[in-house]
Amino acid sequence: MPKIVSPQVEFSFLLQQVKQHAPEIFDQDGHFLNLLEGRWQEPGQPRAFHSAIDGSELGGLPMLTHDVALRAVVAAKAEAAAWSATSLADRQRRVQDCLAQLRPMADLIGKLLMWEIGKTYATGFTDIDRCIDGAQWYVENIEPMLAGRQPLGLVSNIASWNYPFSVLFHAVLVQALAGNAVIAKTPTDGGFISLSLAFAVARRCGLPLTLVSGPGGELSEVLVQDPRIDALSFVGGRYNGRNIADALGQNHKRYMLEMEGVNTYGLWNFSDWDALAQHLRKGYDYGKQRCTAYVRFVVERRLFPQFLETYLGVIKGLKVGNPTLVDSPDDKLPELAFGPVINARQAEDLDRLYDNALQTGATPLYDGKLDDSLFLPGQDRSAYRAPRALVGLPRQSELYYKEPFGPIDSVVLVDRVEELVGEMNISNGALVAAIVSDDAAWAARTAKEIRAFKVGVNGLRSRGDRAEVFGGLGESWKGAFVGGALLVEAVTQGKAPVLGNYPDATLLPEKI
Repeated sequence: MPKIVSPQVEFSFLLQQVKQHAPEIFDQDGHFLNLLEGRWQEPGQPRAFHSAIDGSELGGLPMLTHDVALRAVVAAKAEAAAWSATSLADRQRRVQDCLAQLRPMADLIGKLLMWEIGKTYATGFTDIDRCIDGAQWYVENIEPMLAGRQPLGLVSNIASWNYPFSVLFHAVLVQALAGNAVIAKTPTDGGFISLSLAFAVARRCGLPLTLVSGPGGELSEVLVQDPRIDALSFVGGRYNGRNIADALGQNHKRYMLEMEGVNTYGLWNFSDWDALAQHLRKGYDYGKQRCTAYVRFVVERRLFPQFLETYLGVIKGLKVGNPTLVDSPDDKLPELAFGPVINARQAEDLDRLYDNALQTGATPLYDGKLDDSLFLPGQDRSAYRAPRALVGLPRQSELYYKEPFGPIDSVVLVDRVEELVGEMNISNGALVAAIVSDDAAWAARTAKEIRAFKVGVNGLRSRGDRAEVFGGLGESWKGAFVGGALLVEAVTQGKAPVLGNYPDATLLPEKI
């Protein structure tokens, strides 16, 4: 019998729940609206949005023009002064109210994220759950972080699609809690429905939030360079990030720019292959569509046979398929390693990078195939790609210096420690790295030579939650660091210097 879409995640059923919870985000014709000037309005020019799950149309992204986005910025800035004068106790109460209303919707939001950005239910629910728990921590702990500090004014947010809640909405709530008005652009590649629901709840609770959609080229001038914008939080690629950094450097405004780098995992004098297997399985969370995904394995040559045996044992067992499918209506949702990548364009770009690597001399190590039983017969699979891996990636390959942002691993073999360090530093800065060895003392020493913000010794590092700081070195990050007290400092002003990676200096926290 063919599988069916689980009734508990059927999209029309989820959309009906959204309309019940937040009818204000729709116009009378059912089109999605933008949140500006304190109310939901302006459907813009709706652009059809299709799910990576099966190619189905989910709705129209309400794309705005430059002039309407400018209206949004002007109105958002006008809210900043009154909000900054609001007592911290009142701001805490309003954010707490927002979180209390969002908690019962976490299941709905997790399921929406399946359709919007191709997450499995587990990763979708984790995204909203971490957002709520993280913001709750700030509500309870922010008071000493604000001592002697004042809000900046209006903070603008432009973030990628992969973590709309634990990264974007979490940051928005903390920025508002710290006394700022906030404007955010919905990620064009997905997440606008679930984010609209969350912003509607926050706005009802009295938080000065604005949410707009539109093409990056059309909106970037007002959301980045407009003088009313006092700070920018950006998560995205290096090309756009560098352009933004150049523009903001002339304006002397606060910025936090998180960009990609090649996050590496080094193995030297190592024998704990069960631990490696655990790291490999965890590393495939969300199909490696994460800024902290480990995509390059730098392996001591003599360890390659054992590495390969462990690696193939894990990767061959990964299940990739449609995360909404079940055998019968009462079944639990499937436990998959991951579903589709964000869209067919990204899948095609992964193919291009893989083919370029082969053409320039890389050797295919693994080329996975999709399992027909994990899909509906005849469904659109254009955004699905099974895991692939390469060894001997030449320097002339585009992938050698680039994060694939999808399920392609590369393995580089080395003979000397100096080679290992050089290959692990190939992208001139990264967000995370890991080095594993039976000699933990050696690994700890060598970790200091790795140019990543966080380096795990015999363990993985991630973005982190609550008090844990986050940033990047080299070209992977520009501007103020975030996480814990640093996130609050990044969106406020005071006497102490704001730690971060700047053109003329890198000011690191004592403990990372």
